[in-house]
Amino acid sequence: MSTNLVSNKASDSSQASARPEAIWYTRCPVPTAAGIAIQKGWLKDEFAADGIDFRSIRHSQDPKTREAHYTHTLDDSFRQGGNAPALYARSEGKDTVLLGLHWIPQYQAILSLPESGITTIRQLRGRKLALPRRVNDAIDFWRATALQGYENALRLEGLSLDDVELVDLPIERSYVDEDVAITDALTPAPRSIKFQTREMVALLRREVDAMFGYSVWGAAVRSQLSATEIVNLATLPSIDMQVNNGAPETLTVSGGLLREHPDLVERYLAKLLMAADWAKTNKDAARRAIAIETGSAEYWLDQGCGADCHSRLQFSFDKDLLQALEMRKQFLLEHGFIRENFSIVEWADDRPLENALKFLRCGS
Repeated sequence: MSTNLVSNKASDSSQASARPEAIWYTRCPVPTAAGIAIQKGWLKDEFAADGIDFRSIRHSQDPKTREAHYTHTLDDSFRQGGNAPALYARSEGKDTVLLGLHWIPQYQAILSLPESGITTIRQLRGRKLALPRRVNDAIDFWRATALQGYENALRLEGLSLDDVELVDLPIERSYVDEDVAITDALTPAPRSIKFQTREMVALLRREVDAMFGYSVWGAAVRSQLSATEIVNLATLPSIDMQVNNGAPETLTVSGGLLREHPDLVERYLAKLLMAADWAKTNKDAARRAIAIETGSAEYWLDQGCGADCHSRLQFSFDKDLLQALEMRKQFLLEHGFIRENFSIVEWADDRPLENALKFLRCGS
């Protein structure tokens, strides 16, 4: 792991540094410990004692601030969620540090309409597959998600992307514009429910033969369209075939905040660890919170992210997770979603997490 500046000496010196006026946070609409801690108000309360405001990046009325959810350009900020924006930001040279990873198998299926007659992966050869493209976004995480899903599925039958026709579906509206609909009620439903609208329309109009459905929203799409599920990658035993935007999910922080105030970072992590532990022993309440986070009904959680999603919110630097993130990075590089390579190991710093765990064990 990188030796990214967390030590007792650094922690001591940080106490003398001027505290930031605000700590910014953001997370994706997926199951995360951050989402639980934010809903319960634990993080806001934690920093209020220091006179530090706790602000949501995605609730900001400033488009540039909201954009930081995808580009991590805002100082003194944390982000937990899909890995494509985090990898993109680091590839672009942004000063960020990877604090941990976690894995929740999410629904990843190729869907077709029953009348198409397509029921197997091999029958996708020569067929048209929907591929959305956000023309006004620096990192098109949804396009990358669908593309890797297709590639992984086709590999199961010895096929490649060259064996299908990828139908480009341009979308003018940016992710940042859609974030305006996110409210203080915390739910991203107005935004999340539209993730796959363009592909659904193309499928219904017979412009394409199949589309990729992802997470709770993909499971809902399958039911809404009475679609044929050709394959669901989340059911496969090999995690290599499941690597995608949410597998694994990343937790990152602004490098400057870690260097200057490592104690604040450790306290943030401690609250997330507490939230993950709380979720394990409060299944029903945790599932309600996760449904709010994903902008979905609880009904879809079992299919969308697993019946045990409430018990899988802990994050770590497990070697399998690091390897999966390396695979994800290589995919994004090969397909032009990120431009510059970098070392995952050097980006990661495990000491804040270790210190947060010690903090909790000591009951401080």
